[in-house]
Amino acid sequence: MPDLLPPRLGCPKRMVFGPCGGVRTDGRCEAAEHRCVFLDGPLPAWPDPPVEPAATSALLAAAARGPVVLTDLSTAPYDADSVRRVVEVLAPVSDALLAGEHANRPDVPPTMMAARVHAAGGRLWTTLACRDRNRVVLEQELSGLAALGVDGVLCVTGDARGPGVRPGSSQVFDLDGPRLAALAAGAGLAVAVPESPEAPPVAARPARVAVKQRAGAQLCVLNHVRTPARAAAFVAAARAAGATLPFVAGVAVYTDERSARVLQRFPGLQLDDDRVERVLASPDPRAAGIAAAVEEAQALLAVDGVVGVNLSGMGSGRGEDDGARVKAAVATELRGRA
Repeated sequence: MPDLLPPRLGCPKRMVFGPCGGVRTDGRCEAAEHRCVFLDGPLPAWPDPPVEPAATSALLAAAARGPVVLTDLSTAPYDADSVRRVVEVLAPVSDALLAGEHANRPDVPPTMMAARVHAAGGRLWTTLACRDRNRVVLEQELSGLAALGVDGVLCVTGDARGPGVRPGSSQVFDLDGPRLAALAAGAGLAVAVPESPEAPPVAARPARVAVKQRAGAQLCVLNHVRTPARAAAFVAAARAAGATLPFVAGVAVYTDERSARVLQRFPGLQLDDDRVERVLASPDPRAAGIAAAVEEAQALLAVDGVVGVNLSGMGSGRGEDDGARVKAAVATELRGRA
């Protein structure tokens, strides 16, 4: 791993292989008010030799046979019963579950979450972020996740903690997402990485997928884009830049004001705002939201190179259990149409 390369001067996340996915549409840094320092000049390339992953994954094996559904696992923090209830709803209709890590919703360590998900019958991909852990702790988590047999790890730099969120807590950023991906591949784990097609620098982001693949990534999970055509153009551009890994495309799942606005406000994500307003204005926003998610998923699955969809978001503003039922309804409909 290229440990001796210095972070880019001026990046609050101390990234070497930036930029992160949270660059604002006007080019401002996610964590500060200045222009992202990666927007000018060439982006760093992963040095030789590339990392050669050797891990196997049930999700990746299933994706080689047909479309897969990776569903966000949204649970009440520090609540084992919530994990059990949500997993029991989602696991039967999902190829795998994706546990996230959010700056404003801390939860139990990834290894403990993995144990709870496995006990409830779920197949887990866990997000591992660099924000709150130094390199030693990241290595400990990777070792523990490998020992528990998680299906894979989504390696992210991590969203920055906003003003007033857990004041007094430091943000570490010893590593960035690509360097964490290399560590995870070296630990024998299947590795996914995210990419934000709509975040600046838009033209340079397809080549970042190839960089992350050289760092050990086996799967790329795309953040939300406004249209399936935009996802298709991005995947084609990533292929032209040398990326050969498969893609899972993000599908926005929302059925009310709260679940929609959370996605719309998140840096690096772009939704079809007209579709959002049509769903919210519908006489039955729940049914309209489920139908909109199914329609978007089917269009994304038709994109060459997209092997699956990530049912992403809260699903419902009425709590984690209801959100799980919404996402399960989307997954069930997709399976019925496969």
